[in-house]
Amino acid sequence: MAPTQDSDEDEKPDKKPEETPVDDLVTTSHTLTVKRRKLNYTATTGRIVLRKEVLTDGKFDGHLPKAEVFLTAYTLDDADATQRPVTFAFNGGPGSSSVWLHLGLFGPRRVESGDAGDLTPPPYGLTDNPESLLAHSDLVFIDPVGTGYSRATKSEKPADYHGFQADIESVGEVIRLWTTRNGRWLSPKFVAGESYGTTRAGGLAHHLQQRYGMYLNGLILISAVLDFATLDFTPGNDLPYSTYLPTYAATAHYHGLHGDRPLADVLAEAEEFAARDYPLALSKGHRLSTEERAATVARIAALTGLSEDYVDRVDLRVEHVRFFTEILRHRRQVVGRLDARFTGWDPDYGREHWENDPSFTAIMGAYTAALNHYLRTELDYPNDLPYEVLSEAAAEGWSYKEFENSHVMVADKLATAMRANPHLRVHVASGYLDGATPYYATEHVLAHLTLPRELRDNVEVAYYESGHMMYVHEPSRLQQSKDIADFVRSASNR
Repeated sequence: MAPTQDSDEDEKPDKKPEETPVDDLVTTSHTLTVKRRKLNYTATTGRIVLRKEVLTDGKFDGHLPKAEVFLTAYTLDDADATQRPVTFAFNGGPGSSSVWLHLGLFGPRRVESGDAGDLTPPPYGLTDNPESLLAHSDLVFIDPVGTGYSRATKSEKPADYHGFQADIESVGEVIRLWTTRNGRWLSPKFVAGESYGTTRAGGLAHHLQQRYGMYLNGLILISAVLDFATLDFTPGNDLPYSTYLPTYAATAHYHGLHGDRPLADVLAEAEEFAARDYPLALSKGHRLSTEERAATVARIAALTGLSEDYVDRVDLRVEHVRFFTEILRHRRQVVGRLDARFTGWDPDYGREHWENDPSFTAIMGAYTAALNHYLRTELDYPNDLPYEVLSEAAAEGWSYKEFENSHVMVADKLATAMRANPHLRVHVASGYLDGATPYYATEHVLAHLTLPRELRDNVEVAYYESGHMMYVHEPSRLQQSKDIADFVRSASNR
């Protein structure tokens, strides 16, 4: 009998089986002193695996991993889980990690970044945060897929998570999983978002109710954007020119272009003009008389600090990036969009856009360094992936397919959630010098929420003399920490 010859397949080395992703959570113990009270808490950080149910020919065929989502949770030791609130927090972008709220406002440790005109030099530092929301609520910081250390699995496309509804569903799944695994369904629950994170939060309030029957106690919306029509400068949409005007006036005031007038007086005048005369003038178009146009030009120039010639040349319509490059052109400076208190230099003062937003570049280094140090050194979480503070890939490819032929809006979803859950409270934080999500645009949206009169008091608004990340400004950080703590205690229904 002839010897059996090995086939080519037999001669090939065995393929290494593909590793199945698993949760890689790490726990550490810490203490924080708050007003002579010692808080013992546990930090849990790492990635949890999200899975999808697979059906083959209509039959269940298992749960396959689809994404690994990075989170950091802080829970107070020896607390009654049914009495202790929990707050799920994230930032926006889209494409931003949660580092800003984590190390800037809510977390037990915070970055030392300095402030406008007095920035901390590299290599920066970390310090305890006795104003941490941890004194009043457990905290879970979530990095959406593509940000932080969160990634789609090998078999999935990252772009499938970079869109309005897909993002809400994946973050909502993280909230459900954490709540279930940690026995927190009977805890008071809050969702906190900043910037696009408020868009996500508004959608989540509705999604969590509809999909999982999870009713929240409160939403914390920091630098809110619930209706993009209020801030998208698109042809034919005159609304943003009015909603931005009070922010322009606040910026002119901060940089000394209103003399010694109190900020409150400047804002009151700007808001009155933006509510009535300005939108009326814009709506008239060529029907505006020569006298009316001249009066409107003069009023805009006086409020914004721009020249009458400039206002006339842009046809009464001052776009925001053009404003931030024009307002201090005479000083050869550009102004920050995220926070108009910050100024910077540009290579060319003849154009109408800047090289970088000086309010972003001023703090990016401090937050990135602090986060990378903190996770590995203090929370004992090793990972050699780059921590994506801001993912350009996610931001540039973000899909709003659900809003084809319409503007992005979640105000309707928020109102629906509030009508179904009349105990849902909403805290909104706005910065007067925020040029990304202007405070008056937020006021406009809140005034148009389709709520019955009985529920309108469920929404509260706090204002700060700072920008988008108002906690960069120390007086605002201290006040905001108190405001949000008061809100969580009040809305916990305990």
